[in-house]
Amino acid sequence: MPRAGLTKARVVEEAGRMADEEGLPRLTLAALAGRLGVRQPSLYKHVDGVSALQRSIAVQAKNELGGVLGRAAIGRSRGDAIMSLALAYRAWALLHPGRYSAMQRAPAAKDADDEDASRAIVQVILDVLAGFDLQDDDAIDAARALRSALHGFVTLESGGGFGLPADVDRSFDRLVRGLVRAFSGWAEEPAVSRNLT
Repeated sequence: MPRAGLTKARVVEEAGRMADEEGLPRLTLAALAGRLGVRQPSLYKHVDGVSALQRSIAVQAKNELGGVLGRAAIGRSRGDAIMSLALAYRAWALLHPGRYSAMQRAPAAKDADDEDASRAIVQVILDVLAGFDLQDDDAIDAARALRSALHGFVTLESGGGFGLPADVDRSFDRLVRGLVRAFSGWAEEPAVSRNLT
């Protein structure tokens, strides 16, 4: 019988906190059980192992970040929406490094919950980019560029990769403003040849 008060939601939430505090690679069922004050076999009543636990953390994180980004973009358009979304993304990722790490994987085939959570984040970004009249492949390219830029920045920042004395906030601001300028003329840019030789 499961311990009173121990639910799957509580297990996943505590696992997310542990991942944020100690790093996702250090998340083990034994360590989590110790944190929750239960024996490790008790966790199997709520999760099917570390992989399933990480998947649950990822889905929860995607849902949370999707909500954060949606709230950041509401009532804003174009550059203001991009800046607000980018600041919210950075703040959330830096506050939740373990959860952020867990969500950096594509959903498994036929995992409807994970697919829905991933799609919700992408939809917020596409809705913001629609303010630049970007559609279809142009919008997808721009969404990938925005995600890549934000992910690269927060990954370097959280990993201590910015050692030069210039202000990191200023660098982030200039990165996002550069993206806004790029998106303003994105649809008119000609395609670049794939021939790199």
